[in-house]
Amino acid sequence: MLQIQHIDHDSRSHWLKKPIASGNYRQWLMDKGSLTARLKQRYPAFAVLPVRHSYAKPLLDESQLLIMTSYQVALIREVFLLDGTKAVVFAHSVLPRKSLSGAWLGLSHLGSKPLGERLFVNKRVKRTALRYKKISSRDALYKQATKYLSYQPAASVGSAALWARRSVFKLNRASIMVTEVFLPQLLKV
Repeated sequence: MLQIQHIDHDSRSHWLKKPIASGNYRQWLMDKGSLTARLKQRYPAFAVLPVRHSYAKPLLDESQLLIMTSYQVALIREVFLLDGTKAVVFAHSVLPRKSLSGAWLGLSHLGSKPLGERLFVNKRVKRTALRYKKISSRDALYKQATKYLSYQPAASVGSAALWARRSVFKLNRASIMVTEVFLPQLLKV
C-alpha cells in the first residue's frame, strides 16, 4: 500500500523543544534564568547597544505566537548584548501595542537598558517554555542578527549557523516575545 508522507514546507520556521546537537551553546540555551544577569556576572563591561526600535509587522510565526492579527504592528526592539565592544548575543523582542500599558508602560522607552532586568524583577511575570532553533543565513532572524555586525569584523560569523532561543513573557493579559541569538564571540573567553 502506498503511503503519502506529509512534507512540512515551512520546516525552517519550526522551533524545537530541546536544542539538539547544540554543543557548547547548550548550557547557555537551556538556562531558564535571566540571560542579562548571567551576562553581567560573566562580563564586567556588559552593555546594551540598541540597533532597532520601531513599530512594524512581526513575522508571521511571531504574530501567531502572540495571538496578533496579520495587520497589527508591534514595537520591534533589537539590541546587542555586549562584552565591552564585542557583541555576544543579539536580542529581538516583539512588544505588541496592547502589552505596553500598566506595569509594562515604560518598556517602549528602555534605550540602552536591558529588557531582561524589567522582566525578571516582577515575580508576577510568567515565562513560557523555551524553544530553540539553529538558524542559517537563509533565515530572516539570522539576517537581522548579522547585518549589524559589519562594524565589528572580529564578530563576523560568516556563513556559520547560529543558535537561537525564544519564549513569551506574560503579565496579566499582556504578552511579549523575546528571541536571543547566541553569537560565536560568547564562547570565546
